[in-house]
Amino acid sequence: MKPDSMEILIVNCVNFVFMFQQIYFLGLFIQCFQPIMGQEKLIGVYELRGIHEMAAAFNFTEDGKFEFYYSYGAVDRSATGSYELKGDTVKLMSNKLAGNDFKIETQKKQETGFQLKFKHDNPYLLQHIKCICFQGTEAKEYFTDDSGILIIPELAIDKIYVQHQLFPDIVTLIKDTSNSNNYFELSLLPSLGQVSFKGIDLILKEDALHMQPNYFMMFLDIRFVKSE
Repeated sequence: MKPDSMEILIVNCVNFVFMFQQIYFLGLFIQCFQPIMGQEKLIGVYELRGIHEMAAAFNFTEDGKFEFYYSYGAVDRSATGSYELKGDTVKLMSNKLAGNDFKIETQKKQETGFQLKFKHDNPYLLQHIKCICFQGTEAKEYFTDDSGILIIPELAIDKIYVQHQLFPDIVTLIKDTSNSNNYFELSLLPSLGQVSFKGIDLILKEDALHMQPNYFMMFLDIRFVKSE
């Protein structure tokens, strides 16, 4: 017995729905695995090349995580976190909280000027800490003395940011416009040894990662080459 037109229509509808489901789930499968497929190009160790007396490397894993180490003179630093590969751009999301390398232990008002006093068990780390002071939009840079003290004669400072010169990263805000104190005692936090990578991307070209000069590595032609 030949199927009537209604049966043919029902069969065609069922076949269409089944085909649509296959295409839909295939699309979801490709979409879900697309980031992993892109990240496979990064899996492994990429080592710094071409900068004298500096050693650094990234280790990218297949689960989207990275590890980083850096050694330059007496300074050793590290970072851990996750990454995303978008086109040829590698976005790094470090576990370090950026802009949080110093802790205010004491703050108060004193009669004149501004004073910042830094504390750490290692006195060598107290030397030449950069303090960026804003009066409106005008910025001035000052540096601590060998004992970690900075005295600023200006009477009107709106904002103060600090940054360590041996462990540079995103600056830490110490005073904003709502803070009327002009005396601060600060301690150096262990996070100085880590890198936040905030605002720093890597560009993937063949088997090398390229980085622009930045607050952390102020060099031209920064290249990390994939190890064999």
